[in-house]
Amino acid sequence: MQEAWSAAGSIIRNVEKVIVGKHDQVELTIIALLCQGHLLIEDVPGVGKTVLAKAIAKSIGCIFKRVQFTPDLLPSDVTGVSVYNQKTTEFEYRPGPVMSQILLADEINRATPKTQSSLLEAMEERQVTVDSITYALPRPFIVLATENPIEYEGTFPLPEAQLDRFLMRLSLGYPSKSDEVQILDGQRKLHPLSEIGQVVSTEELEAAQAAVKEIFVDNSVKEYIVNIVSATRRHDEVYLGASPRGSLALYRTAQALAGLRERDYVIPDDVKHLAEHVLAHRLIVSPAARLRNVEARSIVQDILGTVPVPGGRVGVR
Repeated sequence: MQEAWSAAGSIIRNVEKVIVGKHDQVELTIIALLCQGHLLIEDVPGVGKTVLAKAIAKSIGCIFKRVQFTPDLLPSDVTGVSVYNQKTTEFEYRPGPVMSQILLADEINRATPKTQSSLLEAMEERQVTVDSITYALPRPFIVLATENPIEYEGTFPLPEAQLDRFLMRLSLGYPSKSDEVQILDGQRKLHPLSEIGQVVSTEELEAAQAAVKEIFVDNSVKEYIVNIVSATRRHDEVYLGASPRGSLALYRTAQALAGLRERDYVIPDDVKHLAEHVLAHRLIVSPAARLRNVEARSIVQDILGTVPVPGGRVGVR
């Protein structure tokens, strides 16, 4: 199991050669990769969202494809299309960019709901269906989607069904002054992205993904996870709380974080560290709370402050 976490650490160190001063965000991205989950990155342009996706793809030698979501993008532009071959007199499937291992859905909220929904089957079932024929996606498969939080003109809000399929949502944020100077120095001649290479194989990544599921979770921690998620459904300022998929996401990401911390068991602090990233985007704030500018993140933090933390020696078998 130690080899698995060593591989994950190698990916983090390699990506940090490109993404400067964002260790927590890089670690969260790797957690999503280890959990075979999808990631929504909500941030302003120019902070490194696309570079992060490319750096991860290069680090594990995966097939990387990018789709620029626009209002005129069609579902077939994502999933592919069947084309009639006059020589064979049969229809042939021409795969779209979804047939990749890391798919960057850039500015996903600019596409229409019909096009956004073309990713639902791929994100949940790792397959696409075109003309009643189902095609399996390559493994590993992860969607890294980006959206700009400050542009509302010409955008379409992501439906709840799609938001729920993202394992986590995070924001990179602006770099500090010293980190920004380091970025300038690093790109004086060449972009650092051109200098990094593959550090782990696909087989090593799959071994790490399997190792995540072996991390021990005490029953008290499982109850703690369920209590947090249940509290989102009863909160006065929440119209719709997190689904059981949210509980499973918090459970699995806590396992991955424990592994990265070189522990073979989960502690409540793992759950608390990840709760906002895993649950906030799954909540629908009530209309009255929105009028008061109440954010889902603050609701999750409020819940963490009220739900009792399990005591005792959690994780001892």
